[in-house]
Amino acid sequence: MGKFPFEEVRRDVIVKKECSTNPLLGCEPSDRPSSEIIEYGIVNIDKPKGPTSHQVSDFVKTILGISKAGHSGSLDPGVTGLLSVALGRATRVVHSLLLAGKEYVCVMHIHKPVEEALLRKTINEFVGRIKQLPPKKSAVKRQWRERTVYYFEVMEIDGQDVLFRVGTEAGTYIRKLVFDLGLKLGVGANMAELRRTRVGPFDESTKVTLQELIDAFWYYKNEGNDKLIRKVILPVESAIQHLGKIWVNDNAVDALCHGITLKIPGICKLEAGINSEDIVAVMTLKNELVATGTAKMDSSQMMNEQKGIAVKIDKVFMKDGVYKIIK
Repeated sequence: MGKFPFEEVRRDVIVKKECSTNPLLGCEPSDRPSSEIIEYGIVNIDKPKGPTSHQVSDFVKTILGISKAGHSGSLDPGVTGLLSVALGRATRVVHSLLLAGKEYVCVMHIHKPVEEALLRKTINEFVGRIKQLPPKKSAVKRQWRERTVYYFEVMEIDGQDVLFRVGTEAGTYIRKLVFDLGLKLGVGANMAELRRTRVGPFDESTKVTLQELIDAFWYYKNEGNDKLIRKVILPVESAIQHLGKIWVNDNAVDALCHGITLKIPGICKLEAGINSEDIVAVMTLKNELVATGTAKMDSSQMMNEQKGIAVKIDKVFMKDGVYKIIK
């Protein structure tokens, strides 16, 4: 099984200084009330064939009666699979998911028979940095661009049909990947079926159908039973598992909620493997997401320095006032 880049990084937690947290401020993500999770969570929809990704997001908004939802990257109407939909205040977290890669399972039809050894050799040549020209019918400007293929694995070969799994950087067109592979083989190829099986840290173990979401919300609204809704809607923090994390003391949280840069004195602990300019998640000591931002030091510098800017905050998720210290 192939891995995304974030899965190759060792994320040991290292303590800079011992800190404690006030139990009266904030709460563990798993302890949030269901009403808040619905407005501040993420649901991994198993998109069926037919609707567009935008339509699926609209369905989710209508089902839950919320005003805003955003998805983690479009799937064509004929493509099925994982569509992560962020809810309400969590909507901007989908930008972080774009950094983590996507996985697809595809059936490719090769137009003429080729030797298996040649097929596998050619597929291996498409792993790494590749150039793609988006198809004519696409939502982006049609110009050459580079994308990374993290892994490209043949699962089964049946005559001229090839079942494969591929992990790619966001924005990689699988239909075009298949077309280019056919050109390289000299026989032509087309995509027969496609399903998205991973979005960053999410795999199919978290998938939910639209009908399951409807049922879960019905039980919550009509019978006061929130067991199902809490199972199908995940805390927003589940969407930043792939990011390096920095935990801050209670006193620093409210300032960060106003977009103030994170300075070294506010840090209690952090994960190893953070590089300068990485996108990172800033967390409370109760593991709540405060904000995401751009690291201005690597992990070792954050551990060794006593002052300076550690993270420039880009997107704030926590409401201000949650950690307001009353003096």
